[in-house]
Amino acid sequence: MAEELIISKGSSKEELYKTLYPQLESLVENEDDLIANMANITSALKETFDFFWVGFYRVVGDRLVLGPFQGPIACTNIAFGKGVCGKSWKEEKTIIVPDVDKFPGHIACSSMSRSEIVVPILKENKVIAVLDVDSDKLDSFDETDAYYLEKISLLL
Repeated sequence: MAEELIISKGSSKEELYKTLYPQLESLVENEDDLIANMANITSALKETFDFFWVGFYRVVGDRLVLGPFQGPIACTNIAFGKGVCGKSWKEEKTIIVPDVDKFPGHIACSSMSRSEIVVPILKENKVIAVLDVDSDKLDSFDETDAYYLEKISLLL
């Protein structure tokens, strides 16, 4: 297991993901515990990209319940179909929100969050969690983030 990430801070977003992915792969390959792997992934993403907030919400019954995360305190429960996370769960697809203030029904866990991406985590064709990443800047996420965060989610 790696004890530290190797990150080249002057790199492009895509180069950072390309450098990070094999390190995450190595980090989780010998660990079967989902929560432990979620915790390390959130830490690595926060450290690499300095996102405002990054974490997981786990499906527990008819709600999303806060899981491992890095950043300020967060909402602990989200209903099915509500907010960006609930919509991603319901639609079983990645959602990119350039401006959270313009997203109908956005759940503001922090007023400092300005843009967001949410990726559903599927197991046996059923959403078991979502990966939620927030930025304190507008329009921070694009198809590069979607591609690599979806690829990272498959490690779980």
